[in-house]
Amino acid sequence: MNTSKPSDSFARRYQRYRPVIEYVTGETEVDLQMAQAACRPESPAFVTRVVNELAKQGWLIREGSASAFRWNRDKGDFKSNAWLDQKLFGTQIKAGPQNERPRERLLAVGAAELSTSELIAILIRSGRPGESAVMAGQKIAKAFDNKLDRLPAAGRGELKSISVAVEKTAYCQIMAGIELGRRITASQNSKAVTKITGSDDAISFCQSHFRRLIVDAKHEEFHIVTLDTKNQVIDTHQITVGTLDASLVHPRKVFRAAIKDTASSIILAHNHPSGDPTPSREDIAVTDRLTEAGKIIGIDVLDHIVLAKQNCVSIRSSR
Repeated sequence: MNTSKPSDSFARRYQRYRPVIEYVTGETEVDLQMAQAACRPESPAFVTRVVNELAKQGWLIREGSASAFRWNRDKGDFKSNAWLDQKLFGTQIKAGPQNERPRERLLAVGAAELSTSELIAILIRSGRPGESAVMAGQKIAKAFDNKLDRLPAAGRGELKSISVAVEKTAYCQIMAGIELGRRITASQNSKAVTKITGSDDAISFCQSHFRRLIVDAKHEEFHIVTLDTKNQVIDTHQITVGTLDASLVHPRKVFRAAIKDTASSIILAHNHPSGDPTPSREDIAVTDRLTEAGKIIGIDVLDHIVLAKQNCVSIRSSR
């Protein structure tokens, strides 16, 4: 009994068709025997079938012999991805639920090949009567076309007004997917910064790693960046959420995280949701208090970066 899943079948078919299509689209004139040799270990019969199918559809025109073809430019540009989609998934659209197609495509060709609407449809997962997840994904993708960076800040009511399929669960899945992607990107970017030698490096790192705080955080958050003896980033830690107050940012909590990382020094960072990066008196007081505490412990406070939409400011450099 065949127990393989439909997605496995699509993946296998894709792996067979793709090399043949890539070869023929790279040739101005297609020689069948050369195509068969180039596409090994695929069987010659399968390569012949694909080439003949392209000829039957009018994409290829026979040139004299039975094994020579040229592209029919009068038919327009041949879109290999579109052809593969139609070939592999055309039946799936009619035979199965529409909202399952993006998942099948992801398993077969990978997430990078999917459109924005398909990725959103997968996150939505299931539609509502009269509106599938695919339709919902298309509506949201269209609404945020050329402004996808605004999607993380969209509220549930806003997305619900675009598509009735965005119920509470779907909204949570979309936001969770966005946040996970952002954290992965921040982690990758932070690894690219191997050493912080001054305020410019500190600002650059914090702008990248704490982008969420700059773009859409509604409350102040206080974080630290821990560094080793070579000023290389070890890790980051959230210390407090809420209005920055010297009484709340206790040295014990700040330096507990630094000691745990065996840090030699730290950088302080917090955001101003107002958008104005100008350091307040409280910001400076927190900086001074933690700097003095660090001297006693033996962990230097190298800088304090204020993050805001207008700009990012180093308190060390601004004094």
